[in-house]
Amino acid sequence: MAGKRNPWGKSSSGGSGSGGGDSGDGDAPSGGKGSGNGGSDGPRNPWLPGGGGGGGNNGGRRGPNIEDIFKNRGPEGPRRGGGGGGGPTFRIPQRPGGKSWFPVALAAIAGVWVLATSLHIVDPSEKGFKTWFGGQYAGDMSDGLNFTAPWPIQTVDIENTDEIRRLTIGDGGGENLILTGDQNLVDLSYLVRWRVRDLVQYRFELEDPEDTLREAAESAMRAAVAETTLDNILSGEGRAQTQLRVRTRMQQFLDAYGAGIAVDGVDINRTEAPEAVIDAFNDVLAARQNREQLLNQARRYEQQLLAQAQGDAAQFNEIYEQYRLAPEVTRRRLYYETMETVLRGTDKTIIETDGVTPYLPLPEINQRARGASSLSASPQGGQ
Repeated sequence: MAGKRNPWGKSSSGGSGSGGGDSGDGDAPSGGKGSGNGGSDGPRNPWLPGGGGGGGNNGGRRGPNIEDIFKNRGPEGPRRGGGGGGGPTFRIPQRPGGKSWFPVALAAIAGVWVLATSLHIVDPSEKGFKTWFGGQYAGDMSDGLNFTAPWPIQTVDIENTDEIRRLTIGDGGGENLILTGDQNLVDLSYLVRWRVRDLVQYRFELEDPEDTLREAAESAMRAAVAETTLDNILSGEGRAQTQLRVRTRMQQFLDAYGAGIAVDGVDINRTEAPEAVIDAFNDVLAARQNREQLLNQARRYEQQLLAQAQGDAAQFNEIYEQYRLAPEVTRRRLYYETMETVLRGTDKTIIETDGVTPYLPLPEINQRARGASSLSASPQGGQ
């Protein structure tokens, strides 16, 4: 194998290639690099121009350089001289006449941006307005398709004004104690139903509309509860009146602020005593229920007595009419009916007739007859 060349430019014996060091460039050291197929200190790079041989001023072994790749490429494609291979190239296509497509692409992007930020659709359940540079009011938007200046010249704000929104107060886990008119405390939880009535006022007049709504609701509820008693707020009728007063007072507050909010209703969900006095409060409720029960019983008894008295009065009027027609017969009939009512529960029978024993033990005779009949019936039942 001595004297044979390595395919990468280095002889197997480690000596100089054909031609030796004298046939190489003058800059190469003796016994070092040669030209053409001469020996070299390292393997040739097959990706360099000319097969990566050791010729040239640089000589020796060197790594690939991106400058060498683009150096062999020009407007007409990769260079074909020097044995160098060319790779794929990418060029932006040009318009007819040699002009660039870049202005056209930029204009297309600007057109899409203008259309996307200038066309706006407003539903019938929504309200919208536009502002200059996000600050100054520029006008309202009508239902349907609207055209505005592109963003950021004009900014659009669209809100659903038909949506009923809900604000719950008092259900956050803690107590919401309110003082009543009779100096009692009640724990209230209530729901406020509201919607946006004027979008421009809603956006520009208040810094935090929902926080203002909460404060107005609490103020109106405390004022309304302070005008009633604990018993009234616990009852159904009193609760309905309180809800109506709270709604009216809240709307007055919000209209004075120019909030652009409409209050649709207030619903009281919970009315309880404070936790510290809940036992005593339950006793009071039980006593109140017992009082209502006794009052109902008294009212029923009163109605029964009244109905009975009215019936007796009507009966007396009928008897009086009959008495006017036949006084003697009516008097005797009343006497017999009265005596029958009085003597109905006695065990004696009195007969006022001549020649008849004044007293007859008719009840005892009847009892003996019933006893005899029962004795005569029992043996037959035994058989």
